[in-house]
Amino acid sequence: MRAALGEALARNNGERGRTVASKIFAVLDTFGDTQESLRLTDIAQRSRLPMPTAHRMVGELVKWGGLERSRDGSYRIGRHMWAIGNVSPCMRRLRELGQPHLQALAATTHANAQLAVLDGTEALFLDRVHGRGTPLIHTRMGGRLPLHATAVGKVLLAHAPAALRREVLERRLIRFTPYTVQSPGRLLRELDDVRTRGVAASREELQQGVVSVAVPISHPDQGVIAAIGAVTASAVQEARLIHAVRTAAAAMERAVAAEAQRQEWERGDSAPTVARSGFPLPPPT
Repeated sequence: MRAALGEALARNNGERGRTVASKIFAVLDTFGDTQESLRLTDIAQRSRLPMPTAHRMVGELVKWGGLERSRDGSYRIGRHMWAIGNVSPCMRRLRELGQPHLQALAATTHANAQLAVLDGTEALFLDRVHGRGTPLIHTRMGGRLPLHATAVGKVLLAHAPAALRREVLERRLIRFTPYTVQSPGRLLRELDDVRTRGVAASREELQQGVVSVAVPISHPDQGVIAAIGAVTASAVQEARLIHAVRTAAAAMERAVAAEAQRQEWERGDSAPTVARSGFPLPPPT
């Protein structure tokens, strides 16, 4: 009885310092990985909120349209939240530019093609196209995956600011399979190689039987803004996959440069070149 009371008081004290907004954000953040739906118990555990508080926050989000309740009682991101996210001009425009090249990459290789950007210490997937006959992969549009165990993540991490690389390397590198790179020194050497060769690979590091390769997408003024990659069964010849991904990346970079030039012309020649480009993409973070 005394132990249960102490545990309840500890939860209340932890909750006391959190605003209502922070609790709402904590609930939404539980959907930031590869799972599309979660049960209330999962949401409470992941958000570190007491069950009654999690139930109340989820109820408010359902009323607003931020979450939807499925027939099996689980919850998923609602249409209202998705609509708001799609209004973001930088992410929407980058996804639009990448879509035809992802389609071409998937058609050429029969692999799953994906486009990702850096979001904190994770890779945020803007879009993906399923390849015919390729095994299921742990990505979805709007989902996040770790940087150290994915090809697109390694590309983004290799070109990230040094402070962010240090932050990731100083953390415990989570092991997903026996092949996941967990040594900071080895990962650092891989990142150096990515910057030198311009290509990253993940060989069964996130999911056994699956390999991925990725290359950077660069903006003429902003540097690396995204990574494009292909994910397929480990039996596929890697060199062929790399060639196809590089071809898709080159085509997408031409589209990015053309869009930047178009907006530069629209803005006129009075401003400095970097400011004139005005391309609605996020600068490197």
